[in-house]
Amino acid sequence: MAPRRPDKKSKKKDKGAISRAAAGNPRPISPQVLVKAAEYQVQEGNVHDAHTLAEKALEQSSAGSDDELSALNLLGQINLELGDFDAARSYFLRAVAIDEDGAKDEAVGGGPEKFLCLAQLSEEGGKDSVTWFERGAAALKKQISTLEEARRRSDEQDMMLDELKKKLAMTLCSVAEVYMTDLSWEEDAEQRCESLVTEATMVAPDFAETWQTLANVRISQERFDDAKAALTRSLELWKDLPPEDPAVPDFPSRVALARLLMEVEMEQEAIEVLERLVGEDDQSVEVWYLGGWGLYVMGEKQKAGKSGESEEDWKASWISSRVWLNQCQHLYKLQDYEDERLGEHAKELLGLIAKELGEAPAGEGEDDEWEDDDADSDEEMKD
Repeated sequence: MAPRRPDKKSKKKDKGAISRAAAGNPRPISPQVLVKAAEYQVQEGNVHDAHTLAEKALEQSSAGSDDELSALNLLGQINLELGDFDAARSYFLRAVAIDEDGAKDEAVGGGPEKFLCLAQLSEEGGKDSVTWFERGAAALKKQISTLEEARRRSDEQDMMLDELKKKLAMTLCSVAEVYMTDLSWEEDAEQRCESLVTEATMVAPDFAETWQTLANVRISQERFDDAKAALTRSLELWKDLPPEDPAVPDFPSRVALARLLMEVEMEQEAIEVLERLVGEDDQSVEVWYLGGWGLYVMGEKQKAGKSGESEEDWKASWISSRVWLNQCQHLYKLQDYEDERLGEHAKELLGLIAKELGEAPAGEGEDDEWEDDDADSDEEMKD
């Protein structure tokens, strides 16, 4: 979770504090003011300045105090931004020593976030990650229970409750994913996965990622019809919403969704997801690759007469596949992409298409809509 955004009233005060610190003014600055000033710098993108201010706040805080907890939690977040994961882990561990169950107010660095960060930062993974996720889940459940027990909730509290439930569902899904990977050898791994995803769908039934995780579990169980049903439910929750709607899963989640859809032979749905992703970011090698692969598989089915469409339709699908795969290869080379297996498979698919349709004619794909969009953007820049 991002550090708290400072309120407007505090900004002038924060700037004054920064000025006094820079000028070497002997007047003492409280840790609270230094933390707010650091948060302001984070919002402005000055992460190194924020780090300096947060360190000063930590130095001036009393051991075990809320001030120390606030500074430690912020330093953990700042070091995540800086990519220093060892330092971030160290700060979060010190914060846990002060707020062991996440019961303190989030305004002073309490709450579940440090546990969830430590789960992802765990060097051991496996059971250690699960332990941290479970501590985060326990803290989230307490927060949810407190809000649910309130006799009257404001609209803001209702929104907060929804967000907490989504975060809890995501945490439960993260634990399930650990049991599907690092801990898949555990005797009760399948049972734990089942329990976790069931709870997640009950906690946040309108959260698309929970149904996506459920589908992943069903695929691992070879219950493909159930997986298709879960993926359909996940798609229905956001497919007609605009990109900026918060209910729309993030880009990586939708890439993973496209892979799952292809795994259960829902190629048409996968292509629709991928076309939308290309419209949002046309520089993703993986998205172009998946689109090309999906269209190739669709063409195979059409060619074999398994889709109920005209056999000639396979040529159109493979021509489209060739456009996607060629764009994939272009970006692969341009970005010096590291996934060699992806590159080799894209090349293999293009070879198979070439055997049936010949090589792509010069300029194929240049008149497609993503090229038109680029041209329109160039014209707008000239104007």
